[in-house]
Amino acid sequence: MFTSDDIQARLQRRPFVPVRVVTSSGQMFDIFHPDLVMIGRRDITIGMASVENPRQYERQTHVAIMHVTALEDLPAPTPPRGNGEQES
Repeated sequence: MFTSDDIQARLQRRPFVPVRVVTSSGQMFDIFHPDLVMIGRRDITIGMASVENPRQYERQTHVAIMHVTALEDLPAPTPPRGNGEQES
């Protein structure tokens, strides 16, 4: 079982590595920026990133910390290539 301190320490790692929060019900929440998470004593609030600005959220969800079963590292997203180029 994770504590709020465990989750906070994981989100404060530098450099930040994107993380997936997995819950006891099987839900998964991918976090690509630590600014979109607020950690409370008993729950965490996770913001779902806006398409226009990934550092701002469009909606959020609350997850009880007692239901967090795993924190999995995710690969860092690949930045888009200049001028909309696509790989061949």
